[in-house]
Amino acid sequence: MQPLLRSAHRCTLKPLRSAATAGNTRALSATTRHRAAAEGESHYDPPTGWLWGVKPGEKSEKEGWENVMFWGFGGGFVALTVGYAFKPDTSIQTWALEEARRRLEVEGILKEPESKE
Repeated sequence: MQPLLRSAHRCTLKPLRSAATAGNTRALSATTRHRAAAEGESHYDPPTGWLWGVKPGEKSEKEGWENVMFWGFGGGFVALTVGYAFKPDTSIQTWALEEARRRLEVEGILKEPESKE
């Protein structure tokens, strides 16, 4: 082999060889290997098949924050919906239509609307 190819061959295989021989490092990584939850009891709860851990037929107990969240978010949603439904019309089209009607009434081209009194 040529010297350049031989050195390139050594450079590419050296990290792989050292990773394969070292038991405490991971392949293609410089960090050491950690074992998650290797000591003590397992942090995994096996599935029970019950939604939120409540057995079928049993009534779940309400926690203190549930009513506050329900009325807070529900009331806020209702208030925002009512506010959005009754918001004033501030579009440029409405303003332009009213301004054009006012100018035409001033010039006498358009009759003023009759009062309904």
